[in-house]
Amino acid sequence: MELQNQLIDSFGRAHNNLRISVTDRCNIRCFYCMPSEDVQFVHRSKILSFEEIVGFVRLVAPLGVNKIRLTGGEPLVRKNIPELVKMIADIPGIQDIGITTNGILLPQYAQALFDAGLRRINISLDALNAQKFQEITRRDDYEKVREGIRAAHAAGFDPIKINAVSIRNLTEDEIVPFGQLARETGAEIRFIEFMPLDADNKWERDKVLFAQEIREILTQGIMPLVPVEQTDKSAPASDFVFEDGVGRIGFIASISNPFCMSCNRFRLTADGKLRNCLFSLDETDIRKLFRTDAPDAEVIDAVKKSIAAKKEGHEINTARFIQPDRPMYSIGG
Repeated sequence: MELQNQLIDSFGRAHNNLRISVTDRCNIRCFYCMPSEDVQFVHRSKILSFEEIVGFVRLVAPLGVNKIRLTGGEPLVRKNIPELVKMIADIPGIQDIGITTNGILLPQYAQALFDAGLRRINISLDALNAQKFQEITRRDDYEKVREGIRAAHAAGFDPIKINAVSIRNLTEDEIVPFGQLARETGAEIRFIEFMPLDADNKWERDKVLFAQEIREILTQGIMPLVPVEQTDKSAPASDFVFEDGVGRIGFIASISNPFCMSCNRFRLTADGKLRNCLFSLDETDIRKLFRTDAPDAEVIDAVKKSIAAKKEGHEINTARFIQPDRPMYSIGG
């Protein structure tokens, strides 16, 4: 594909991976993502319609975008999500559609999602202890999530990736059980370092449980891990397997080992704002362009300008870092 028809920033990074938040609403209240009470959701009239989402994907697909991930909030609380998956799957050029979900509603949606064309699924689960799960999520839905994982397996998703946010003095005891789960079920466990996107602005670097520490806990508690060759150099996770070949573990070390220079992702929020980085302080109003019937060329130009303005990295490890006004649930995972 010609360079002028790709979304390339000033550092030469081509952006082919679009994450679309379909709602800011969620059915749990993880403390690192949402406040416990009085959550301020966007008015439904400001949420992009399926037609607007599909219209946007149709515009960026010819620019090299071929991977889509649906996020939230919790994407499955948005009605008729399998229908949106099918609509996106039918767009020429789209090769890969994934979803990130907390799994609670998967028992009723997993098969329909698979049948609509979804092939990659990430389930957020930070603890295998029901009490610890409730402490993190402020909800009592642990068994529903486990049922959702089983439903995803039954529907044909393979592998299933489980995303576990790791937080110091809270989730250390969960690490070895997750390693055993990977070995027993074939699910790929991905440990994610706690990032400064919490609604209460209480993130501290001291609360980050670093990927290297998690790896050492797994090595001592089960057996050593060996690295897997990265076939996708832009993937955020560094992948490992236990040395006997059973059990795959990934680490998303956003804090201790940032992967900004290989980033190929950009985001569309549920209310139609384009963000060139998860930690961006600037947004481009795509919803306004759509609802004022702006020409396609104007929308495409706005996307290209947004990508061109992308910074070198998120600067979390510098004194220059400023936490975005939007918490995680408002941006999209």
